Amino acid sequence: MEKDFFKMVYEVVKLVPKGRVTSYGAIANYLGSKSSSRVVGYAMNASHKIKPKVPAHRVVNRIGLLSGKKHFETPFQMEELLMKEKIVIKNDKVIDFKKIFWDPQKELKF
Repeated sequence: MEKDFFKMVYEVVKLVPKGRVTSYGAIANYLGSKSSSRVVGYAMNASHKIKPKVPAHRVVNRIGLLSGKKHFETPFQMEELLMKEKIVIKNDKVIDFKKIFWDPQKELKF
């Protein structure tokens, strides 16, 4: 079950456009498991071994903090990847979080 959930998480994360971010909770909610944001975090932690790559750097916590940064190769890699996409970070937090937030519930139509 958990591996299947991880696969679903990865499929959603792959759809997050460059220059946008989403949250663990938004992904969990979209997948019909609103209380599973922590499991989405576990999936992101495990995603660094997945091929093709999953853009885990685009997933932050509910207020825009880079809470998963310690799971990247370096403590600065998550911020560097976001900055390459023109996302402004200050004190480990996404600036203009609400403006660039990507909600799969609103953005994806089945």
